[in-house]
Amino acid sequence: MKNIINIMSKEFARFFKDKNMVMMTILSAVMIYVIYSFMGTMIDNVFGPDEDHVPQIYAVNPAPVIEMMANEAEISIVRIDETQIENVRARVENGDVDLLMIFPPNFDADVLVFDPQTSVGPAPNVELLFNSTEPNSHRSYFIFSSFLDAFEATMANRFDINREQSGDLATAEEVAASMIASMMPMLLMIFLYSSCMSLVLESISGEKERGTLATLLVSPLKRSELAIGKILSLAILSLFSGVLTAVATILALPNMMGAGAGDMMDVNIYSATEYALLFLVILTTLLLMTALLSILSAFAQSVKQAGTFASPLMVVVMVIGVTGMFGAAPPDNPLIYLIPLYGSVQSMSGLFALNYSTTNVLIASISSLVYAGIGGVALSIMFNSEKIMFSK
Repeated sequence: MKNIINIMSKEFARFFKDKNMVMMTILSAVMIYVIYSFMGTMIDNVFGPDEDHVPQIYAVNPAPVIEMMANEAEISIVRIDETQIENVRARVENGDVDLLMIFPPNFDADVLVFDPQTSVGPAPNVELLFNSTEPNSHRSYFIFSSFLDAFEATMANRFDINREQSGDLATAEEVAASMIASMMPMLLMIFLYSSCMSLVLESISGEKERGTLATLLVSPLKRSELAIGKILSLAILSLFSGVLTAVATILALPNMMGAGAGDMMDVNIYSATEYALLFLVILTTLLLMTALLSILSAFAQSVKQAGTFASPLMVVVMVIGVTGMFGAAPPDNPLIYLIPLYGSVQSMSGLFALNYSTTNVLIASISSLVYAGIGGVALSIMFNSEKIMFSK
């Protein structure tokens, strides 16, 4: 253990004594915050509605003119009565139904007799219930609110739409979680891998290229201690860099999502449990990435060659990270959390979306730790190979 700690101390000293490396790490996080804060003016919806989706629209006492407009748009409306409202409302919340419209009884007659100048009481009110976290639901709301706005314009403001509430059945926490979950897993995987790559390649292939690694290999130090010390220290240093960039991204996320997102998206929705589990996933993922990059770096004869070896793995990490944009996998299938890196992404997606299984998160974390341990053993074997470590 003493030798492992000595190796880790050496790596920490190499990093923190290099002012340029420390400043670049901090500056990268600052630049990410600045750049992402200005992306709101350029970014559009990451997820759009499915063009082939058949809208599921339900209505209570629908006005004939709205049914006519819907027919012209080739959209079917399912009529229901008041006893079915709660059931359909729950289906809207779950994403099974796109829109529920509730018209008051005798809507047409009330609209005709209502005069905003002389009538007593509020205008007839139409409720449009939708789920803004579902793109198809949001689009359906936009379509029918536009229909009603156009109809209202011809009626001299004789009725209201969602007078007392917005109609969005998704909570503010769900909206914020959905936005964050769609972006952060992919960004985190890229940040973590980039942090690992910049540190690991220099530590192993860089020292190998300069000849300093050969000095360590011929010392009384056990090769397994050298491998474990380097993997642990590099993972911790990568965690330092990765956490900085992750925090900068989370802070910039409301601005990045576009104008006005900062007002409707509260990022303070996660408890200490989610943060603790996320930290566990990040740490174990970094250990796995460090082990993989260390193996690739040990094969290389120079930092440049190591970068070439690491590029395909970067593509793999990005592709796996993109899968997080499609939401977390069903929590009832824990086996997929055993897949290296993919299980980490699915855990992040579930944690950010507040829809996760602690058991699955632990499965992903423990499996990453096991894979990292296997990588450490493989690196020790490589350090014992004269052909690999001293080849020209």
